Amino acid sequence: MNKKIGVFALGICLSGASMAQAPQLRADNIDEIIAAMTLEEKAQLLTGCGNAGFPGSGAAMGHQTKLVAGAAGVTAGIPRLGIPQTVVADGPAGVHIDAYRKGTNQTFFATGFPIGTCLASTWNLDLVEKVGKAIGNETLEYGCDAILGPGMNLHRNPLCGRNFEYYSEDPIVTGLIGAAMVKGIQSQGVGVSAKHFAVNSQESDRTRVDERVSQRALRELYLKGFEIMVRKSAPWTLMSSYNRINGVYSQGNYDLLTKVLRQDWGFKGIVMTDWIGERADLPISDVVKAGNDLLMPGFPTQVNHIIEGVKSGKIDIKDVDRNVRNMLEYIVKTPRFKGYKFSNTPNLKAHAAITRQSSTEGMVLLKNGKLNGQHILPMKQMSKVALFGVNSYDFMSGGLGSGCVNVPYVVDMVQGLKNAGISTTAQLTDIYEKYVAYAKSKLKADKNPEMWFLDQGQPKLDEIEISRRCVEHEVSEAQAAIITIGRQAGEGLDRKIEGEFNLSAQEKDMISNVSAVFHNQGKPVIVVINSGSVMETASWRDLVDAILVAWQPGEEGGNSVVDVLTGKANPSGRLTMTWPIAAVDHPSTANFPQQPDYYNLTEKLYANNLAGVNYTNHDEDIYVGYRYFDAFDKPVAYPFGYGLSYTTFSMSNFAVKQIKDKVQVKVAVKNTGKTSGKQVAQIYVQAPKGNYEKPVKELKSFAKTQELAPGQSQILTMTIDRRDLTSFDEANSQWKGDAGEYVFMVGDNAAHIVGTAKLRLVEYTEKVSEAMKPQHTLNLLRRNK
Repeated sequence: MNKKIGVFALGICLSGASMAQAPQLRADNIDEIIAAMTLEEKAQLLTGCGNAGFPGSGAAMGHQTKLVAGAAGVTAGIPRLGIPQTVVADGPAGVHIDAYRKGTNQTFFATGFPIGTCLASTWNLDLVEKVGKAIGNETLEYGCDAILGPGMNLHRNPLCGRNFEYYSEDPIVTGLIGAAMVKGIQSQGVGVSAKHFAVNSQESDRTRVDERVSQRALRELYLKGFEIMVRKSAPWTLMSSYNRINGVYSQGNYDLLTKVLRQDWGFKGIVMTDWIGERADLPISDVVKAGNDLLMPGFPTQVNHIIEGVKSGKIDIKDVDRNVRNMLEYIVKTPRFKGYKFSNTPNLKAHAAITRQSSTEGMVLLKNGKLNGQHILPMKQMSKVALFGVNSYDFMSGGLGSGCVNVPYVVDMVQGLKNAGISTTAQLTDIYEKYVAYAKSKLKADKNPEMWFLDQGQPKLDEIEISRRCVEHEVSEAQAAIITIGRQAGEGLDRKIEGEFNLSAQEKDMISNVSAVFHNQGKPVIVVINSGSVMETASWRDLVDAILVAWQPGEEGGNSVVDVLTGKANPSGRLTMTWPIAAVDHPSTANFPQQPDYYNLTEKLYANNLAGVNYTNHDEDIYVGYRYFDAFDKPVAYPFGYGLSYTTFSMSNFAVKQIKDKVQVKVAVKNTGKTSGKQVAQIYVQAPKGNYEKPVKELKSFAKTQELAPGQSQILTMTIDRRDLTSFDEANSQWKGDAGEYVFMVGDNAAHIVGTAKLRLVEYTEKVSEAMKPQHTLNLLRRNK
């Protein structure tokens, strides 16, 4: 430790008499506290106090302690001035802390809530807010002040390893779902740290990659969701991402953190870094000036460098004081500052019920074929099924890495079926359960120490071969076959096409054999997809009778799936991302990393010109997801917004009108079927042709009905801001909505529009900061080239 810091640490721990003379922090005396702080105290407040998982990090001052076991980090406390430490915990699918602690038999499990893709697929803002309240309550009662989430990055490409934490390929869905989550969490008096700001579009080489993207795509896609969330829910904190954007690291990006975030959007909270130390190619002076208030997890050298920077004139003390003010305004809102007596006993039983409800509503029914004239699902009068696939017996509640949760249990498919009065065939169950026990022990013994994320979450076990003879044995005992196909992903590593996006050879054989044998006996085959991300379905979907995307639905997973399969819950989830026929159908795949062989690329790697590693070009520009598939007439497996129900709906009386600077949209939704259910009305807009290329249509709003009984109707009313009916005009650094006729469309997915209405609007412009210009030429995708 630096001698000066060591002396200072000793000095601030002097007698209570000297502390009594200093002002004590209150919400209304922040100016007084800043005036009373030493430079050393200011530097410490801008630097976190470390995490045991990051060697070399830790408190620079002797009085810092670890307050919540397993929490991601703490901010510095300065007792002399009444400034407490605050605790931040990983998220976003629940509070990530240690379940077991030395010296006590009490456990500290947290509820495993549905992952981001599952929650977003509910399209239900009230329900997401309810989940947020439960997460916020556990954050509060476990002694944490903020949770690191929600994840707000776009699904630029289906291979991103962290897509499970994020909501959608669309910024409107991302922004509105994110805002609902933030409102729910922060309603409990704790904060969020929405992440990863911004353009954290890949996990491979995430700490060095330069995401090269046009200003238009930045504003319209990658920043838009964050903007909506900031404007609608006022998050306490944002987390700056590891990567560069157009040549500049996010944590030292003045354009991003000050011009866009604070000046354009009016953000009032703090920005903390993602968990990293000092970078050789990023002076700490740039980080402080950019408006990155808190360095996490915190290293003593960072404190020293802030002090030295101010003394040498490289860092302006006004920037330091501004960041300190932001930190103090954050601290006075926290439970720890307010002296909240947390219980360490949140109501896990009540929260499990919320998990079960929210996960069923997020599940998406992709296929529901017929047998003898009747739909396969919901299953009726079934008492025994044959359960195939390793993940039927090792069901995955969430993803890997910091986004996992230490849950008290996970309900697998066997237990979920049993709870509903449905048994599984004995021999097959015995085979799989014994294999799972063996595979888990072997995985633990063979684990590569460098694969740290396998200690955080539930790794995917290899599928096993089930012979056709075995399948033939099972068919005589079972009324149906259920196959669970699992996919796992997580922090630090992207997915591969073969064996991860596509089926493995063993999975193909399993589906083929099971389908052939069961169909020969006139019995149905149902596939459950237990994955946080998109996978290939086109090559095998015609072999099976029904497909349910269960995502990674939290700790109640098996119960939730069976609720849907049996009809206890009517599926009302809709896809928030396009499911392509092949991974390469996304134009971004051409510029997405596919795990290069670094050893043979050393020269390019260290010359900083290795594609996918040192940089990634977003040549697809604004054509991400359905915007691309629409504009280029590319067939898909399942379109954005798609999902089936056990009932049917109609939409009628679609109308739009302008009210000042907003457009009001109304549509009547009626349940025309025989089963109660919910429907999502999706509003797409086609803008008039201006001076630059535009998507065919873009989602601008959505709403979900209440549970409608057969024959029941509901009028949904949505409001769209005029500013959200614009494109970004790079030449003039402004949002521009061209004058002319706008076509409003309502449908239940991007490929199924059931009503249109037109509205003529005058031109709209809104100037913003000129920021983040690309430093390299991009070969942008265009329809009219």
